[in-house]
Parts: sequence; C-alpha cells; structure tokens
Amino acid sequence: MEISAQLAAIKRGADELLVEAELVDKLKSGRPLRIKAGFDPTAPDLHLGHTVLINKLRHFQELGHHVMFLIGDFTGMIGDPSGKNTTRPPLSREQILENAKTYQDQVFKILDPDKTEICFNSVWFEPLGAAGMIRLASLNTVARMLERDDFSKRYAANQPIAIHEFLYPLCQGYDSVAMKADVELGGTDQKFNLLVGRELQKHYGQAPQCVLMMPLLEGLDGTNKMSKSLGNYVGIAEPAKEVFGKLMSVSDELMWRYYELLSFRASEEIAKLKSEVGAGRNPRDVKVMLAQEIVTRFHSRGAAEDALADFEARFTRGAMPDEIPEVILTAVNGSLPIAQALKQAGLTASTSEALRQIEGGGVRINGEKVADKSLLLVAGDTLVLQVGKRKFARAKLL
Repeated sequence: MEISAQLAAIKRGADELLVEAELVDKLKSGRPLRIKAGFDPTAPDLHLGHTVLINKLRHFQELGHHVMFLIGDFTGMIGDPSGKNTTRPPLSREQILENAKTYQDQVFKILDPDKTEICFNSVWFEPLGAAGMIRLASLNTVARMLERDDFSKRYAANQPIAIHEFLYPLCQGYDSVAMKADVELGGTDQKFNLLVGRELQKHYGQAPQCVLMMPLLEGLDGTNKMSKSLGNYVGIAEPAKEVFGKLMSVSDELMWRYYELLSFRASEEIAKLKSEVGAGRNPRDVKVMLAQEIVTRFHSRGAAEDALADFEARFTRGAMPDEIPEVILTAVNGSLPIAQALKQAGLTASTSEALRQIEGGGVRINGEKVADKSLLLVAGDTLVLQVGKRKFARAKLL
C-alpha cells in the first residue's frame, strides 16, 4: 500500500499524530514497525472504550506491522493517575494477574493472535530492581511532572499527590524503551506519558517513537467518558442481548461517533450511510447495522440475529424478555424503599442513580411506571422490577 494510503488508514478517527513526518520516514523504511499499546488490568473486563485503541492496533496489523499488546501487570499495581483528581488505590499482585487472564481472551476477538505479541511489563521491571528504579527516577524532575495538567491542578488545590504517582509516566515511558517501540497508541489523556516515552528513548539511544492519540469514547450518556464506575459502558463480555440493547439506546448523533471509532466498515461506506440518513433513511436501521456488527464481533452472527429478534419483540411489541433473573431482596422492618430495592437488585449502581431513574420515568414495577420516590415495597411480595428498557429483575422480598 502506498504511504499516503497507509497514513490515511492510521489517522482514521485519531485525535493527534506526533510527529507525522517521522512516521512517514518510518513507513518509507519498508520494515514492519513495532506498534505498542498498553493496558493496565485494573478491572476484569474490557469495554468498548478500551477497544478504540485495540481497533487501531488491528488497522496496523492489516497494514503488515508488528503489534505488541502490553499488559501492565507491574504498572497496574501503581495505578495510572491520568485524569484523576485523587490518588488511585494500588491493586494487589493477585488482583492484577486475575484480571490479566481475561484480557488475553477478550483482545483476540479483535486482534489476530498469530500476529500479536502479548507482553507483560513485570518482565523488565522486576529485574530492574530498586537501584534501577532510582536511576530511572533521576531522568525527570518534579517541575516537569507538575507540567501535567492533572498533577498541576491537584497541587494548586492542595490535593495530595503520592510519590509513586510520579513513577507512572516514567514506567510507561520505559516500557517503550524495553519494547523498542516505533509507535505508541494512547488516549488523549495519555499525552504526557506518551511524550515521556519519546524522551526516554532518546536518552537510551533509540529513535523516538511516534505517538498516535485516539479520542476518549463517550459512554451511553453521550457526555462522559465511557466508564464502568459511571454505568455508561458497554462491556464486550456482556451477554449479546445486553450489548445490542445498549447500542440501540445511544442517540442518533452519538451513533456516528461509534461508527467512526468502533466499526470496521470503510470510511466511504459510513459516509454513504450518513448521507442516506440525511436524505430521510430511518437512523434506527443504521443503528441496527452497527449493533449487529459489534455483537457479531464479540459473540457470533447467530447471537446478533437472536439479539435483534429479542429487541424487536421487547420494544416494538412491548414484550418482556423470556428470561428474567431472580433476586432475593432483604427488607428492614417489613419494608424496603424502592431506591434501595433497585440497588440491591443490581439494576442501578447506587440509590442516587435509582432516584434519578425514577425522576426520569425510567422505573417500572410489574409494567407500571413508578412516580413516587418514597414508595415502600412490602416483605413477602414478588415483583418484576424494570429500569430503562433493558434491565429487569424478578424480586422476592424477604
């Protein structure tokens, strides 16, 4: 493929490329480039926000380059402070390793396992030892670290910054040295860390990596970054019907953002679909195509067809799902407030979210909309609780 065509494929959906002229020179060399992206296994499952980078790794594979998927089993114990206004609690080695097992299975739903090198950064950090870490720390200054936006804001606000947080950008940068990366991918919130990698590579006599920054994918709310803690995520290991339903719930405007960053369809095809919707085609039909593509990728074509049939039965004809999970709720003194019931049932992440759902008209009991936030459920009842269009639970109050 011509350099210009490769560059167009690489830059699709990207927010920033540093330095483009350097990448062109690397591509002109004709050798497969070493492409790096790192993920700290701080949670057991990946969501679609994570796959923005993984999809880009796939693009590089299709162009014939060598992809290195880095599992940060060492850096995960530090915790990436990017974008955080508080110190992240470090995870134990056991938690990290358990989460790392699931990452390998999930990532190969996108990447070609025969063309992917899985790396663990404990391989070079454990031999580095305390003396090596001190030498690494000597290569940067506190003043330089405080140039980072999140660190400078926390410092100005007199919020604590733990010393180990300063080590994270250095460790991520040293990963690039150990892996001899030509290109590193990261989110826009990773810019400081990615540039530290360039500087460290220069110090160690390597050609500096190019940096490709991808945008942070908005969650289902269309506003905040996709995050499990915010409940606005689509997990790639979630049941097919859940993934399909969540994707059908996104706004028509957000749908195009998801197409650009998540779909493997050609840019020209997406532009054609957008033009058709502008000319009057129902955006729901196009949204179905996206949902089916994503479900097929992480489950199967059959699962995608079943999910569509279930969605149409439930929302076009108003049917409840055939299988509703059963839960036991614990009443206190014979009753349980509706917000606590929804949280106990796992339908909301918190009672405050439950109250917001009630205010927005998104909560039903046995198909009837709930308007009273102070409603008490009575022990002994068995009820079908519903939040939004997709979350159901058959609850028995004891």
